[in-house]
Amino acid sequence: MKRAEKERIVSDLHEKFLKTKSVFITDFRGLNVSSITELRDQLREVDVEYRVVKNTLVFRASEGTDMALLKDYLVGPSAVVLSYDDPVAPAKVLVKFAKENENLKIKAGVLEGKVLDVDAIRSLSELPSRDILLQKLMSVLNSAPTGLVGVLSGIPRKLLYVLHAIKEKKAS
Repeated sequence: MKRAEKERIVSDLHEKFLKTKSVFITDFRGLNVSSITELRDQLREVDVEYRVVKNTLVFRASEGTDMALLKDYLVGPSAVVLSYDDPVAPAKVLVKFAKENENLKIKAGVLEGKVLDVDAIRSLSELPSRDILLQKLMSVLNSAPTGLVGVLSGIPRKLLYVLHAIKEKKAS
């Protein structure tokens, strides 16, 4: 690999590390090409990038980013998982894939400036996805005004029932 290409990769990775919300590092030793392709496809479905890059290039690209916290975990063959939106989705995919393929080892991750070990990543994968959490939030936000409308409409309705009962009583 030529020096210019390495510099391009480092600058590209550095920009991506600045944009990411979460980064995970995996050890892919023992996975064949079809397994790695399958993992990439699953991660692509949730808008996550999976890159195999030399550790020295990742070291240089990580300077000044949260990814620098993971330098100690960059030993041996490593792949970087970059998530720009939902940190739960890649954790779910990685944990599920690691259960099915024991050769994939999750080393560590970074979420908003904090290092996550394997147990923390497993716990993160058990959380509901961002879409489900947003649906629950919208449900809660929608229930308050709906309940208020129900209570406020009950007052005139009860008044109408009372007036109707008085009218019937006077009519008889």
